[in-house]
Amino acid sequence: MTYLTKSLTNPDAGRAMVEQLIEELGNAVDYYPDWHPILTAPPRNGAEHISSLSQLKTYEELDHTTEFVRGFVTCPYSDVGADKLVSAVNQVPGLYAYRLEQPLYAERAHPVVVVANAVELEADGTIRSRDALAWFVQQAAQEARSAQVAESWWNIRSNLLGGPHGSRSSLFANQHTGKHMRKILEAMNASGMFGPVKESSLDMLSQKKRDMISETLIRTAVAEWEKEKRESFSFEMRGETCQASVRDTWDDNHELSVRVQIREFDLYITGFYYPEDRRMTHSDPRGKRELAEKFL
Repeated sequence: MTYLTKSLTNPDAGRAMVEQLIEELGNAVDYYPDWHPILTAPPRNGAEHISSLSQLKTYEELDHTTEFVRGFVTCPYSDVGADKLVSAVNQVPGLYAYRLEQPLYAERAHPVVVVANAVELEADGTIRSRDALAWFVQQAAQEARSAQVAESWWNIRSNLLGGPHGSRSSLFANQHTGKHMRKILEAMNASGMFGPVKESSLDMLSQKKRDMISETLIRTAVAEWEKEKRESFSFEMRGETCQASVRDTWDDNHELSVRVQIREFDLYITGFYYPEDRRMTHSDPRGKRELAEKFL
């Protein structure tokens, strides 16, 4: 609301228009899931992954855009550009675009609304479950032809749920939809249609467990480094060979930069260790769950 109205000479009229858009298009969102018609309906260049509107030629006139569950409003400064956008979108089956008379974002802008006609909303404001699941399956089946690996739910849930999202729901997909989407993905992965499963995100583990994994490996690496006095080395821990790198960041024994890796990113940890008070900071570990849980 603020983004689209703060610079208008009549912000009250702008707010009234935004309220109408929310009524028509649903809640404002951060980004679309991969299977959303807004992303899948326009023509694409080859099989590239589309993660934003700006990647699609149909939307090349976008400027100052706010996204909603059913579509978006964009506010180009060019009157000709606004007309070009409306014309381009209205040539795409399933999409509809129109111009607004009421200015949004700025007085000199020319707002255009783009709607995915097939998107129907549940009472909770999310996309109707049967449609979301069907679009997700169609998109996944297309990607299977060129896939090299299968991505786990935890790796790609942002792509499947859109943003913002939780562990299995978002403003696009409610808990029912998200639960079944995950089950379908896991069944597809188990079938082997995408290839071997690639794991990298460990978000399925609690933050406490992720912290414990990182801290265990960082402390062990620092202890081994103090003995060997080498920047890069390996050590054995719980049946695994860990490749480590520890260096004095500023050559003053105040901060140590630490990296620990097992095989080709089967587990990967980075962080900093502070010898004075034995404190550390670190990023979340990445890798395979079964391997990571060895270090709990």
